[in-house]
Amino acid sequence: MHTLLFLEPGHFHAALTLRAANPRIDPTVHLYARPGPERDAFIALVRSFNARDDRPTGWDIRVRDSADPEQALVEERRGDIVVLAGRNRPKLGAIARLHRAGFHALADKPWLTGSAALRDLEQATAGWPLAMDIMTFRHEAVARLTQRIAADPDLFGALDMQAGEPAIDIRSVHHLLKMVNGEPLRRPSWYYDTGIQGDGLVDIQSHMADQAQWILGDGPGFEFERDYRLEDARRWTTPVPRDLFRASTGLDGFPEALEPHVEAGVLQLACNGEIRYRLRGVPVRQRAEWGQREPDGGGDAHRTAVRGERAAVIARRGPETGFRGELHIAPRDPGRGFETRLPERLAAWEAELPGLSHRPSSLGYEIVIPAALHTPHEAHFAMVLDDFLDLVDAGEWPAAPAARIRARYTLLARARERCMQARG
Repeated sequence: MHTLLFLEPGHFHAALTLRAANPRIDPTVHLYARPGPERDAFIALVRSFNARDDRPTGWDIRVRDSADPEQALVEERRGDIVVLAGRNRPKLGAIARLHRAGFHALADKPWLTGSAALRDLEQATAGWPLAMDIMTFRHEAVARLTQRIAADPDLFGALDMQAGEPAIDIRSVHHLLKMVNGEPLRRPSWYYDTGIQGDGLVDIQSHMADQAQWILGDGPGFEFERDYRLEDARRWTTPVPRDLFRASTGLDGFPEALEPHVEAGVLQLACNGEIRYRLRGVPVRQRAEWGQREPDGGGDAHRTAVRGERAAVIARRGPETGFRGELHIAPRDPGRGFETRLPERLAAWEAELPGLSHRPSSLGYEIVIPAALHTPHEAHFAMVLDDFLDLVDAGEWPAAPAARIRARYTLLARARERCMQARG
């Protein structure tokens, strides 16, 4: 049985790893964090899981007070797995130190905010013990099917290298003021400091870089110098007026650290970014944007288009779908051959993805995914923890996942470096 240690949880993703009980985890978890609202929020969310009517958990949180939580965690050694989710600028250095001290680390993305942290990347992923980032989208039914279809040579064909648009095109729109578990998400003030949280080229982009790797099939691993060619990177701002900042953080004014980015009483937050590159020759575009407020009845919007020689796969969620995840396949030749192959493939995937069907759509065909296959985003964090336990229990750290992590964070750091150099 494993014992979890939580180090300075500054993001609600840390608590979401405990959203479900796990027989491989000791119910007693240890929290190493300085007093403050972030620690209080972690405790409150975990206790809400314990108190719910539907499948309540039974976590016993032991709070460890210390002026240096990381040092106390290492010295006391009350567990074997450290979960990190919070300030991103110091994260990779902390992972590397925990690795040297013999702890496994499951850490939320992104692991860095700039290229200066790359010096710790090799150490953080160097064999045993393990370090893995929290990549939730691989548990989403739409994403799993997108990858499955793109890997089918008869249905999808090879990736289209000649299209006018990128063969892999990933876009998302998130919102600074949003609802989580039915409550407004309270963000710490440092979330609005791109030097701590990360900007539009490293935050959401880490998920997108992982998705591009997955669509290509992961393979034996990726190396940045061998497999990537960075073509362009740019970022831009979303204006954050004081009333929005107050609603999000509970603070009446901008902290001194943010004042250099405040113009006429409005914070200019560099949270949006686009990266264009080639991955093993495949043209990829990643674009992440942030709006101010989550729309009523809506949420985050996503669109992934993967273009093949036989068909394109389009996964989308946004206003046009009623914020419901949809998956469409657009054949180049929608004749009888394709109409026969598609239901055959869906039937072949029945054991893993039961209940799939299809129907005509404006894009070609919609793959109808039954509700039973959809799981809420908040549930995926406990699933990622379970995946990590599988690797830990296997007793070795496969080289390919470590190589993927190194490659994607090197991509993001180099993209940001390129953008900042271009800006002078």
